[in-house]
Amino acid sequence: MTPQPPTRHARRDPSSAWRRGAKLVAIAVTVVLVAAVAVGGFYAFSLSQRLQDAAVPLKDAPAEPPALSAYNEPFAVLVVGTDECDDQVKAAFGARCSDPGNEGTRNDVNMLVHVSTNPRRVTVVSFPRDLQIGIPECTGADGSTSSASYKAPINSAYEAGGLTCVADTVSELSGQSIPFAAKVSFGNVVNITDAIGGVEVCIGGDGIDDPDAGIDWEPGPRVVKGYDALAFLRTRKGIGDGSDLARIGNQQQYLSRLINKLRSDEVLSNPGTLIGLANTAVNNIEPSESLADPIRIAQLAYTLKDVPFSDITFVQFPVVDDPADNNHVIPDQASAATLWEALDTNAPLQLTGEEGANGGVITDPSAPTPAPSEPAPEASTPAPDATDSSAAPGVVELPSNVSGTKANQATCSAGNG
Repeated sequence: MTPQPPTRHARRDPSSAWRRGAKLVAIAVTVVLVAAVAVGGFYAFSLSQRLQDAAVPLKDAPAEPPALSAYNEPFAVLVVGTDECDDQVKAAFGARCSDPGNEGTRNDVNMLVHVSTNPRRVTVVSFPRDLQIGIPECTGADGSTSSASYKAPINSAYEAGGLTCVADTVSELSGQSIPFAAKVSFGNVVNITDAIGGVEVCIGGDGIDDPDAGIDWEPGPRVVKGYDALAFLRTRKGIGDGSDLARIGNQQQYLSRLINKLRSDEVLSNPGTLIGLANTAVNNIEPSESLADPIRIAQLAYTLKDVPFSDITFVQFPVVDDPADNNHVIPDQASAATLWEALDTNAPLQLTGEEGANGGVITDPSAPTPAPSEPAPEASTPAPDATDSSAAPGVVELPSNVSGTKANQATCSAGNG
Protein backbone atom coordinates (compact mmCIF):
# COMPACT_ATOMS: atom_id res chain seq x y z
CA MET A 1 0.00 0.00 0.00
CA THR A 2 1.31 3.41 -0.93
CA PRO A 3 1.92 5.50 2.23
CA GLN A 4 -0.44 8.44 2.59
CA PRO A 5 1.09 11.87 3.13
CA PRO A 6 0.48 13.43 6.54
CA THR A 7 -2.58 15.60 6.95
CA ARG A 8 -1.85 19.31 6.57
CA HIS A 9 -4.31 21.59 8.23
CA ALA A 10 -5.50 24.88 6.85
CA ARG A 11 -3.48 25.02 3.65
CA ARG A 12 -4.71 28.01 1.68
CA ASP A 13 -3.92 29.63 -1.65
CA PRO A 14 -1.48 32.57 -1.64
CA SER A 15 -4.27 35.16 -1.81
CA SER A 16 -5.39 34.12 1.65
CA ALA A 17 -1.96 33.34 3.05
CA TRP A 18 -1.74 36.66 4.86
CA ARG A 19 -4.48 35.50 7.30
CA ARG A 20 -1.86 34.29 9.64
CA GLY A 21 -1.99 34.52 13.27
CA ALA A 22 -1.13 37.80 14.83
CA LYS A 23 -0.75 35.91 18.01
CA LEU A 24 1.05 39.06 18.98
CA VAL A 25 -2.45 40.32 19.76
CA ALA A 26 -1.76 39.15 23.26
CA ILE A 27 0.61 42.09 23.54
CA ALA A 28 -2.42 44.35 23.69
CA VAL A 29 -3.81 42.89 26.88
CA THR A 30 -0.46 42.00 28.43
CA VAL A 31 1.04 45.43 27.86
CA VAL A 32 -2.01 47.23 29.20
CA LEU A 33 -2.08 45.09 32.33
CA VAL A 34 1.62 45.40 33.13
CA ALA A 35 2.07 49.03 32.09
CA ALA A 36 -1.05 50.33 33.80
CA VAL A 37 -0.02 49.13 37.22
CA ALA A 38 3.48 50.50 36.73
CA VAL A 39 2.56 54.02 35.61
CA GLY A 40 -0.60 54.38 37.68
CA GLY A 41 -4.33 54.18 37.12
CA PHE A 42 -4.73 57.94 36.73
CA TYR A 43 -2.57 57.99 33.60
CA ALA A 44 -4.59 55.12 32.15
CA PHE A 45 -7.73 57.07 32.96
CA SER A 46 -6.59 59.89 30.67
CA LEU A 47 -6.54 57.37 27.84
CA SER A 48 -9.75 55.56 28.69
CA GLN A 49 -12.16 57.48 26.46
CA ARG A 50 -10.88 55.61 23.40
CA LEU A 51 -11.55 52.31 25.15
CA GLN A 52 -15.04 53.27 26.25
CA ASP A 53 -16.05 54.47 22.79
CA ALA A 54 -15.18 51.09 21.26
CA ALA A 55 -16.36 48.85 24.10
CA VAL A 56 -18.91 46.05 23.64
CA PRO A 57 -21.02 44.18 26.23
CA LEU A 58 -20.39 40.64 27.51
CA LYS A 59 -23.04 38.47 29.13
CA ASP A 60 -20.58 37.30 31.82
CA ALA A 61 -19.26 40.75 32.77
CA PRO A 62 -18.44 40.89 36.51
CA ALA A 63 -21.03 42.38 38.84
CA GLU A 64 -18.46 43.58 41.37
CA PRO A 65 -16.98 47.03 40.63
CA PRO A 66 -13.22 47.36 40.06
CA ALA A 67 -10.92 48.16 42.97
CA LEU A 68 -7.25 49.02 43.48
CA SER A 69 -6.52 45.56 44.84
CA ALA A 70 -6.07 42.04 43.52
CA TYR A 71 -8.99 40.43 41.70
CA ASN A 72 -10.21 37.83 44.18
CA GLU A 73 -11.87 35.33 41.83
CA PRO A 74 -10.62 33.19 38.95
CA PHE A 75 -11.23 34.96 35.64
CA ALA A 76 -10.67 34.71 31.93
CA VAL A 77 -9.72 37.22 29.24
CA LEU A 78 -10.53 36.43 25.62
CA VAL A 79 -7.99 37.90 23.19
CA VAL A 80 -9.12 38.08 19.55
CA GLY A 81 -7.02 38.99 16.53
CA THR A 82 -8.77 40.07 13.33
CA ASP A 83 -7.57 40.21 9.72
CA GLU A 84 -8.68 43.76 8.91
CA CYS A 85 -7.04 45.83 6.18
CA ASP A 86 -5.78 48.72 8.30
CA ASP A 87 -3.97 51.54 6.53
CA GLN A 88 -0.69 50.29 8.02
CA VAL A 89 -0.92 46.89 6.31
CA LYS A 90 -2.75 47.49 3.03
CA ALA A 91 0.42 47.82 0.99
CA ALA A 92 1.95 44.73 2.55
CA PHE A 93 -1.02 42.46 1.85
CA GLY A 94 -1.78 43.39 -1.75
CA ALA A 95 -4.77 41.59 -3.28
CA ARG A 96 -6.29 40.69 0.09
CA CYS A 97 -6.92 44.37 0.73
CA SER A 98 -7.82 45.43 -2.83
CA ASP A 99 -9.96 42.53 -4.09
CA PRO A 100 -13.67 43.08 -3.25
CA GLY A 101 -14.07 39.31 -3.10
CA ASN A 102 -11.93 39.25 0.02
CA GLU A 103 -14.10 41.63 2.03
CA GLY A 104 -15.08 40.76 5.57
CA THR A 105 -13.36 40.51 8.93
CA ARG A 106 -12.48 37.20 10.55
CA ASN A 107 -11.31 36.35 14.03
CA ASP A 108 -8.29 34.35 12.89
CA VAL A 109 -6.65 34.41 16.34
CA ASN A 110 -8.59 33.31 19.41
CA MET A 111 -6.91 32.88 22.80
CA LEU A 112 -8.58 32.29 26.13
CA VAL A 113 -6.34 33.48 28.98
CA HIS A 114 -7.49 31.62 32.11
CA VAL A 115 -6.29 32.95 35.49
CA SER A 116 -6.79 30.87 38.64
CA THR A 117 -6.42 31.86 42.29
CA ASN A 118 -4.78 30.42 45.43
CA PRO A 119 -2.26 30.02 43.89
CA ARG A 120 -2.32 32.12 40.77
CA ARG A 121 -1.74 30.22 37.53
CA VAL A 122 -2.17 31.46 33.97
CA THR A 123 -3.12 29.16 31.09
CA VAL A 124 -3.40 30.49 27.54
CA VAL A 125 -5.56 28.25 25.34
CA SER A 126 -5.22 28.81 21.58
CA PHE A 127 -7.99 27.69 19.23
CA PRO A 128 -7.13 26.77 15.59
CA ARG A 129 -8.83 29.13 13.16
CA ASP A 130 -10.30 26.24 11.11
CA LEU A 131 -11.83 24.54 14.14
CA GLN A 132 -15.37 23.50 13.17
CA ILE A 133 -17.85 24.18 15.98
CA GLY A 134 -21.34 25.53 16.64
CA ILE A 135 -21.82 29.31 16.39
CA PRO A 136 -24.72 30.66 18.48
CA GLU A 137 -27.28 33.19 17.30
CA CYS A 138 -25.60 36.59 17.45
CA THR A 139 -26.59 40.23 17.07
CA GLY A 140 -24.30 42.52 15.08
CA ALA A 141 -23.43 46.15 15.75
CA ASP A 142 -26.09 47.22 13.24
CA GLY A 143 -28.78 45.31 15.11
CA SER A 144 -29.05 42.48 12.59
CA THR A 145 -29.27 38.92 13.89
CA SER A 146 -27.38 35.96 12.46
CA SER A 147 -28.85 32.48 12.71
CA ALA A 148 -27.16 29.88 14.86
CA SER A 149 -24.92 27.47 12.95
CA TYR A 150 -24.51 23.82 13.89
CA LYS A 151 -21.05 23.63 12.34
CA ALA A 152 -18.89 26.48 11.08
CA PRO A 153 -15.25 27.64 11.38
CA ILE A 154 -14.59 29.42 14.66
CA ASN A 155 -13.12 32.33 12.69
CA SER A 156 -16.54 33.15 11.23
CA ALA A 157 -17.93 34.27 14.62
CA TYR A 158 -16.68 37.87 14.39
CA GLU A 159 -18.50 38.47 11.13
CA ALA A 160 -21.64 37.03 12.74
CA GLY A 161 -21.68 39.44 15.68
CA GLY A 162 -18.35 41.04 16.58
CA LEU A 163 -16.35 40.49 19.74
CA THR A 164 -19.47 39.67 21.76
CA CYS A 165 -20.28 36.80 19.40
CA VAL A 166 -16.75 35.41 19.59
CA ALA A 167 -16.95 35.47 23.39
CA ASP A 168 -20.31 33.67 23.36
CA THR A 169 -18.93 31.09 20.92
CA VAL A 170 -15.82 30.32 22.96
CA SER A 171 -17.84 30.27 26.18
CA GLU A 172 -20.26 27.69 24.76
CA LEU A 173 -17.38 25.57 23.46
CA SER A 174 -15.36 25.65 26.67
CA GLY A 175 -18.01 25.99 29.35
CA GLN A 176 -15.90 28.84 30.75
CA SER A 177 -17.26 32.19 31.91
CA ILE A 178 -15.62 35.08 30.01
CA PRO A 179 -15.87 38.37 31.93
CA PHE A 180 -13.23 40.27 29.90
CA ALA A 181 -12.32 40.44 26.21
CA ALA A 182 -10.27 42.54 23.79
CA LYS A 183 -9.75 42.66 20.03
CA VAL A 184 -6.82 43.93 17.93
CA SER A 185 -6.13 43.97 14.20
CA PHE A 186 -2.95 43.50 12.17
CA GLY A 187 -2.35 47.25 12.03
CA ASN A 188 -2.66 47.39 15.82
CA VAL A 189 -0.02 44.65 15.99
CA VAL A 190 2.48 46.76 14.05
CA ASN A 191 1.92 49.78 16.29
CA ILE A 192 2.23 47.85 19.54
CA THR A 193 5.32 45.94 18.43
CA ASP A 194 7.12 49.16 17.57
CA ALA A 195 6.25 50.58 21.00
CA ILE A 196 8.01 47.78 22.88
CA GLY A 197 11.16 47.91 20.78
CA GLY A 198 10.77 44.40 19.41
CA VAL A 199 11.22 40.91 20.84
CA GLU A 200 14.18 38.59 20.41
CA VAL A 201 13.04 35.24 19.02
CA CYS A 202 15.03 32.13 18.14
CA ILE A 203 15.05 30.75 14.60
CA GLY A 204 15.92 27.06 14.70
CA GLY A 205 16.21 24.19 12.26
CA ASP A 206 17.19 25.24 8.74
CA GLY A 207 15.87 28.77 9.09
CA ILE A 208 12.56 30.18 7.85
CA ASP A 209 11.96 30.58 4.12
CA ASP A 210 8.34 31.55 3.47
CA PRO A 211 7.62 33.70 0.37
CA ASP A 212 3.97 34.06 1.41
CA ALA A 213 5.04 35.76 4.63
CA GLY A 214 7.82 37.63 2.85
CA ILE A 215 10.73 36.31 4.92
CA ASP A 216 13.93 34.32 4.33
CA TRP A 217 15.82 34.17 7.64
CA GLU A 218 18.88 32.21 8.69
CA PRO A 219 18.95 30.19 11.95
CA GLY A 220 19.88 32.06 15.11
CA PRO A 221 18.55 34.76 17.43
CA ARG A 222 16.67 37.62 15.77
CA VAL A 223 14.98 40.75 17.13
CA VAL A 224 11.67 41.23 15.34
CA LYS A 225 9.52 44.35 15.40
CA GLY A 226 6.88 45.99 13.22
CA TYR A 227 6.35 44.15 9.93
CA ASP A 228 9.06 41.59 10.76
CA ALA A 229 7.15 40.59 13.89
CA LEU A 230 3.93 40.35 11.90
CA ALA A 231 5.66 38.21 9.26
CA PHE A 232 7.11 35.95 11.96
CA LEU A 233 3.66 35.41 13.43
CA ARG A 234 2.07 34.87 10.02
CA THR A 235 4.50 32.25 8.75
CA ARG A 236 3.11 28.77 8.27
CA LYS A 237 4.92 27.19 5.34
CA GLY A 238 8.29 28.16 6.84
CA ILE A 239 7.98 26.09 10.03
CA GLY A 240 7.43 22.48 11.00
CA ASP A 241 4.96 20.61 8.82
CA GLY A 242 3.48 23.81 7.43
CA SER A 243 0.18 23.42 9.27
CA ASP A 244 -1.89 25.93 11.19
CA LEU A 245 -1.21 23.92 14.35
CA ALA A 246 2.52 24.33 13.81
CA ARG A 247 2.03 28.06 13.42
CA ILE A 248 0.26 28.23 16.79
CA GLY A 249 3.25 26.55 18.44
CA ASN A 250 5.63 29.05 16.85
CA GLN A 251 3.46 31.96 17.96
CA GLN A 252 3.54 30.63 21.51
CA GLN A 253 7.33 30.99 21.42
CA TYR A 254 6.84 34.68 20.68
CA LEU A 255 4.34 35.12 23.50
CA SER A 256 6.62 33.44 26.00
CA ARG A 257 9.57 35.65 25.09
CA LEU A 258 7.34 38.71 25.05
CA ILE A 259 6.14 38.09 28.60
CA ASN A 260 9.72 37.60 29.75
CA LYS A 261 10.67 40.96 28.23
CA LEU A 262 7.67 42.81 29.65
CA ARG A 263 8.61 41.70 33.15
CA SER A 264 12.31 42.41 32.76
CA ASP A 265 14.19 45.39 34.22
CA GLU A 266 14.63 46.65 30.65
CA VAL A 267 10.93 47.54 30.59
CA LEU A 268 9.78 47.86 34.18
CA SER A 269 12.60 50.20 35.25
CA ASN A 270 12.05 52.64 32.38
CA PRO A 271 9.16 55.07 33.05
CA GLY A 272 9.32 56.48 29.52
CA THR A 273 8.96 53.02 28.00
CA LEU A 274 6.07 52.18 30.31
CA ILE A 275 4.19 55.38 29.49
CA GLY A 276 4.68 54.72 25.78
CA LEU A 277 3.43 51.17 26.18
CA ALA A 278 0.34 52.24 28.07
CA ASN A 279 -0.48 54.93 25.50
CA THR A 280 0.03 52.66 22.48
CA ALA A 281 -1.75 49.66 23.95
CA VAL A 282 -4.81 51.57 25.13
CA ASN A 283 -5.12 53.20 21.72
CA ASN A 284 -4.80 49.91 19.83
CA ILE A 285 -7.34 47.60 21.43
CA GLU A 286 -11.11 47.39 21.27
CA PRO A 287 -12.26 46.00 24.62
CA SER A 288 -15.34 44.69 26.31
CA GLU A 289 -17.14 47.22 28.50
CA SER A 290 -15.81 45.34 31.52
CA LEU A 291 -12.21 46.03 30.44
CA ALA A 292 -12.72 49.68 29.43
CA ASP A 293 -12.03 50.96 32.92
CA PRO A 294 -8.57 52.14 34.04
CA ILE A 295 -9.09 50.92 37.60
CA ARG A 296 -10.03 47.46 36.32
CA ILE A 297 -6.95 47.40 34.11
CA ALA A 298 -4.75 48.29 37.08
CA GLN A 299 -6.51 45.68 39.19
CA LEU A 300 -5.86 42.88 36.69
CA ALA A 301 -2.28 44.03 36.26
CA TYR A 302 -1.69 43.87 39.99
CA THR A 303 -3.26 40.41 40.06
CA LEU A 304 -0.98 39.00 37.35
CA LYS A 305 2.33 40.71 37.99
CA ASP A 306 3.91 38.06 40.25
CA VAL A 307 2.73 34.80 38.64
CA PRO A 308 5.84 32.56 38.27
CA PHE A 309 6.89 31.85 34.70
CA SER A 310 6.66 28.13 35.44
CA ASP A 311 2.96 28.63 36.21
CA ILE A 312 2.25 30.33 32.88
CA THR A 313 1.31 27.63 30.37
CA PHE A 314 0.53 27.94 26.66
CA VAL A 315 -1.56 25.13 25.18
CA GLN A 316 -3.41 24.32 21.99
CA PHE A 317 -7.03 23.32 22.22
CA PRO A 318 -7.13 19.56 21.47
CA VAL A 319 -8.52 18.59 18.07
CA VAL A 320 -8.92 15.67 15.69
CA ASP A 321 -9.26 15.71 11.93
CA ASP A 322 -12.71 16.54 10.60
CA PRO A 323 -13.98 13.39 8.83
CA ALA A 324 -15.80 15.61 6.33
CA ASP A 325 -12.69 17.64 5.37
CA ASN A 326 -9.14 16.88 6.46
CA ASN A 327 -8.20 20.55 5.98
CA HIS A 328 -10.38 21.27 9.03
CA VAL A 329 -10.41 20.02 12.58
CA ILE A 330 -13.11 19.34 15.18
CA PRO A 331 -12.88 19.29 18.99
CA ASP A 332 -11.46 16.27 20.80
CA GLN A 333 -14.11 16.38 23.50
CA ALA A 334 -12.47 13.86 25.85
CA SER A 335 -9.10 15.63 25.89
CA ALA A 336 -10.78 19.02 26.17
CA ALA A 337 -12.77 17.83 29.20
CA THR A 338 -9.50 16.94 30.96
CA LEU A 339 -8.09 20.39 30.24
CA TRP A 340 -11.17 22.32 31.42
CA GLU A 341 -11.50 20.21 34.58
CA ALA A 342 -7.85 20.86 35.43
CA LEU A 343 -8.39 24.61 35.03
CA ASP A 344 -11.61 24.54 37.06
CA THR A 345 -9.83 22.78 39.96
CA ASN A 346 -6.65 24.88 39.62
CA ALA A 347 -4.45 21.83 39.22
CA PRO A 348 -0.81 22.23 38.21
CA LEU A 349 -0.45 21.20 34.55
CA GLN A 350 2.06 18.78 33.10
CA LEU A 351 2.54 18.66 29.35
CA THR A 352 3.01 15.10 28.10
CA GLY A 353 3.31 15.50 24.32
CA GLU A 354 6.62 14.81 22.62
CA GLU A 355 8.91 17.73 21.88
CA GLY A 356 7.74 19.48 18.77
CA ALA A 357 4.43 17.63 18.77
CA ASN A 358 2.71 20.72 17.41
CA GLY A 359 5.35 21.00 14.69
CA GLY A 360 6.10 24.65 15.33
CA VAL A 361 8.96 24.75 17.84
CA ILE A 362 11.92 22.82 19.18
CA THR A 363 13.84 23.25 22.43
CA ASP A 364 16.42 26.03 22.33
CA PRO A 365 19.70 24.09 22.59
CA SER A 366 21.51 27.10 24.06
CA ALA A 367 19.05 27.62 26.93
CA PRO A 368 19.71 26.31 30.47
CA THR A 369 17.27 23.82 31.92
CA PRO A 370 14.51 25.80 33.68
CA ALA A 371 14.22 25.39 37.44
CA PRO A 372 10.75 24.59 38.79
CA SER A 373 9.15 27.16 41.06
CA GLU A 374 7.87 24.53 43.47
CA PRO A 375 8.74 20.91 44.30
CA ALA A 376 7.00 18.41 42.03
CA PRO A 377 4.58 15.95 43.67
CA GLU A 378 5.71 12.38 44.07
CA ALA A 379 3.14 11.14 41.60
CA SER A 380 0.79 12.61 39.04
CA THR A 381 -2.89 12.31 39.78
CA PRO A 382 -6.06 13.10 37.88
CA ALA A 383 -7.91 16.30 38.69
CA PRO A 384 -10.02 15.95 41.86
CA ASP A 385 -13.77 16.20 41.93
CA ALA A 386 -14.62 19.86 41.34
CA THR A 387 -17.17 19.66 44.17
CA ASP A 388 -14.50 18.75 46.73
CA SER A 389 -13.18 22.18 47.68
CA SER A 390 -11.01 20.77 50.46
CA ALA A 391 -8.90 18.54 48.24
CA ALA A 392 -5.50 19.85 47.22
CA PRO A 393 -5.22 19.18 43.47
CA GLY A 394 -2.24 17.16 42.27
CA VAL A 395 -0.48 17.56 38.95
CA VAL A 396 -2.72 16.76 35.99
CA GLU A 397 -1.02 15.12 33.02
CA LEU A 398 -2.66 16.67 29.99
CA PRO A 399 -3.38 14.42 26.99
CA SER A 400 -0.60 14.36 24.42
CA ASN A 401 -2.65 16.34 21.88
CA VAL A 402 -2.93 19.27 24.32
CA SER A 403 0.50 20.42 23.16
CA GLY A 404 2.24 23.54 24.39
CA THR A 405 5.02 25.06 26.47
CA LYS A 406 5.69 26.84 29.75
CA ALA A 407 6.78 30.48 29.87
CA ASN A 408 10.06 29.41 31.49
CA GLN A 409 10.93 27.07 28.62
CA ALA A 410 13.07 28.53 25.85
CA THR A 411 12.09 27.31 22.38
CA CYS A 412 13.08 28.04 18.80
CA SER A 413 11.09 28.03 15.59
CA ALA A 414 11.24 24.64 13.86
CA GLY A 415 12.38 26.21 10.60
CA ASN A 416 12.13 24.04 7.51
CA GLY A 417 13.79 26.47 5.09
